Amino acid sequence: MRFVWASGSHTGRRRPKNEDSIHPEHDGRTSGSLLVAVADGLGGHRGGEVASRLAIKAAAETAGTPEERARAANDAILREVLEQPRLVGMGTTLTLAELRPGGEVTLAHVGDSRAYWWHAGRFRQVTIDHTFVQAEVDAGRLTTEQARHHPERSVLTKALGFGHGLVVDGVRLKVSVGDRLLLCSDGLTSMVRDDRIAEILESGAPSDVVWALIEAANRSGGLDNVSVIVVAIAEDEASGD
Repeated sequence: MRFVWASGSHTGRRRPKNEDSIHPEHDGRTSGSLLVAVADGLGGHRGGEVASRLAIKAAAETAGTPEERARAANDAILREVLEQPRLVGMGTTLTLAELRPGGEVTLAHVGDSRAYWWHAGRFRQVTIDHTFVQAEVDAGRLTTEQARHHPERSVLTKALGFGHGLVVDGVRLKVSVGDRLLLCSDGLTSMVRDDRIAEILESGAPSDVVWALIEAANRSGGLDNVSVIVVAIAEDEASGD
């Protein structure tokens, strides 16, 4: 199998700057391993764009498992804060996936950026938000719909840059030809419902899908930066697998 991916990031319609970072920043295809990641610098915190950029750089340059990459990204942010105290309080989400040629996918996740998986006609979220409202949903005190509109829906319970000893969520998947993987910041999911995201995800080539999703978020208000990576799992051109 081979991986065909596209990525994009947009400031949105309301924010003065883009605090999201993505990897890779270009479209492409490969029959080898692929690393993709989305980081959303915390809005309202000093240096959010610095934190997301550092996280992506450290994760991409670190050898190891996705969880080890995420912890290295956390350490890079903490080191930067020690060197530049004016950046105290900066942080970022990180959702990262490593795809291997045999179809094994390993994800590392911290925060409220998300990963979704389209498989066998089913679209599902494979990461769990580290937010106050998700904890309330898990405890049965809020419904999913109430959480979507809750005034504290963006309050994170976990993020990179908030201390040592970071616990990273790990997810493992086995993908097959025809599947699609979506990584995105909450600038998409806060603006566009999952059923609409699913419709767009299966509608065309990864590059078209990425910008259709970003456009959908902006049409719905574009209240935040929005970043999207789509990976399509296709047959290997050389082997026909």
